[in-house]
Amino acid sequence: MSAQSTPTIGDMMTASVPMVRTLNLEFTEATAERAVVVMPDQGAFHNHVGGPHAGAMFTLAESASGAIVMTAFGDQLSRAVPLAVRAEIGYKKLAMGPVTATAELGRPVADVVAELDAGERPEFPVHVAISREDGAVTGEMTIVWTLRPNG
Repeated sequence: MSAQSTPTIGDMMTASVPMVRTLNLEFTEATAERAVVVMPDQGAFHNHVGGPHAGAMFTLAESASGAIVMTAFGDQLSRAVPLAVRAEIGYKKLAMGPVTATAELGRPVADVVAELDAGERPEFPVHVAISREDGAVTGEMTIVWTLRPNG
């Protein structure tokens, strides 16, 4: 990264979230509509059947959701803190090799910001699909986030 380049959401998350570094997560896309994060195949994080451990996949999906939240609501950080409220994950198929998490925001950004403007503490879902290299969806996660007003 040159001295003149602007850090990406992935750069910021890698610098500020130790688990992102631990799992060697790669942020390949991060917009307000979609975030894509890849976890390479790493023996240190395998389960008893040779695929990525459920906890590693949870962290992968949660990290993708965090990337979309930071991209969509980064301009609100001076007045609110994004926090994960609850999560539900379903493991659908055996995951082997590298896995990719694709996150999508479940509510329009403008609606969430309008609630924040009204003095509320908005909640919004982020839906994440976890897939293996052949494209098969191996897991699905929904994480409900909030923007907690400062003060």
